Amino acid sequence: MDEYMNEQEQWEFVRNWVRQNALWVIAGVALAASGLWGWQAYQAHKEAQLLAAGKQYADLILALGKNDRAAVLSLADKLNSDHPRTGYADQGQLAAARMQVDSNDLAGALARLQQVANTTSDAELALVVRMRIARLQIEQHQADAALATLAAVEPGAFAGRYAEVRGDALLAKGDRIGALKAYREAQAAQGVQSGGPSNDDLLALKINELTHS
Repeated sequence: MDEYMNEQEQWEFVRNWVRQNALWVIAGVALAASGLWGWQAYQAHKEAQLLAAGKQYADLILALGKNDRAAVLSLADKLNSDHPRTGYADQGQLAAARMQVDSNDLAGALARLQQVANTTSDAELALVVRMRIARLQIEQHQADAALATLAAVEPGAFAGRYAEVRGDALLAKGDRIGALKAYREAQAAQGVQSGGPSNDDLLALKINELTHS
């Protein structure tokens, strides 16, 4: 506004501006209010969903404590259906897979683990789950599939553990030289990651058996 206008001219300018722009001002206020309400509604909905998922997961843990296999599997499926791609769904699937392994349903456990590995938003969890998948594949005499599972990702901080499982897969194929090399890689990687010599007794035993047999 021109600073040289007198008071009457200023008032006329403001009144004309309001008359010309009132609709846009009102619309802007309404839009801001609706946006705030929408954000609050979204947050409330999100919180309610997390509470519901938490309740389902708590029920699953209770069923797990009672060793109720049917209830655990059912609740894991419901969590995965109602609240996919959440930590609760991931952990429910892992609990159900554990029960299936214990009951020797390796195919069922493998399917759950693969679902978690492919959909979880937790990158570290995905790496851990891939190791479990590879171990199950070795148990199912699918060493080549296990090697492919391990090779499909960059293990990062889990390089040592990945190398050890790779050694297990190679040994299952009868490749003792390859297995020994992988175990030694695992031992070296774990020593670096822990800041000193590896103290993994089982890994040391594997190396010792291949070295002296």
